[in-house]
Amino acid sequence: WRVIDSHIRTQLNKYIGNVQIDLIGEDRWKQYATWRRKTGKGRSGGRVSDGTIRDESATFRSVMRFAASKRYIRESQMFRGKLLVDKTKREEFTAKEYNKLHTYARSWKEKGRNKEKLWYREVIYNFILIMCGTGLRKSEAASLRWSDCSLQHDSDERSFVIMNVWGKGKRRQLVAGKNVWEYLERIKKISKSKSKNDYVFTTYVGEQSRTLYGRTIRKLLDESGLLFSSSGSRRSTYCFRHTFAVFALARGVDVYLLAEQMGTSVKMIEEHYGHVSAVKNRSQILKGLRSWDYPEERK
Repeated sequence: WRVIDSHIRTQLNKYIGNVQIDLIGEDRWKQYATWRRKTGKGRSGGRVSDGTIRDESATFRSVMRFAASKRYIRESQMFRGKLLVDKTKREEFTAKEYNKLHTYARSWKEKGRNKEKLWYREVIYNFILIMCGTGLRKSEAASLRWSDCSLQHDSDERSFVIMNVWGKGKRRQLVAGKNVWEYLERIKKISKSKSKNDYVFTTYVGEQSRTLYGRTIRKLLDESGLLFSSSGSRRSTYCFRHTFAVFALARGVDVYLLAEQMGTSVKMIEEHYGHVSAVKNRSQILKGLRSWDYPEERK
């Protein structure tokens, strides 16, 4: 609700002004994207993204739908056209960028100015490894507790991690390699919150981290030269989830299994990651994964 409220207060009220709602036509809604690009900035202060404009336009349409349900406007006044903004492109890392980030982050985490800074950098380093190794959503990571994570063994004595995560209003399970358990153990070793009901990703004092270190991660991406993708889009924490998806597809993971792992639909996977070619990227991706899953090989 805070996001919706922000759309209305900071942008839509400014765009509509004092125009009565029953005088707002669909043409006004269709012109919103052009107005927004000319007059506004994105949430991070830079160029507003197509994704942000899509979200705000969707809120605009929802307000009109609500008005129609309350009979403030006629049903015929609801916006029925398609949004005129392209869907947000998922900005994953390429294998080369992935290795570059890892190389930079390994030395970056050792350069904190004090004990607290060093603590955050160590946690963030392992947080990135976990996110790229599981495909977790930010909301799922924020609500993850130690009791949600367990190390299991199959009939061939292979070890793997099971996570019970909460996101999009429901519970689901995902699996991850044994290396993810090692990253979790590194965090737990230095955490001030270690009981089974404590959160995995916390602040320095042991409280749940609601921001998931977003500001520091942006600084890390900026310092490593990876804040912006080749298309000029600003990356965020979500790029780790997208990287997991692209690398999995490039390794030949079945789209149905990947959709279940990520808690999304096959349609979404096909729409946003259909550009991945396993034949084209296989050698690069596998090389990139080895470097991150087993960093000791780089020593």
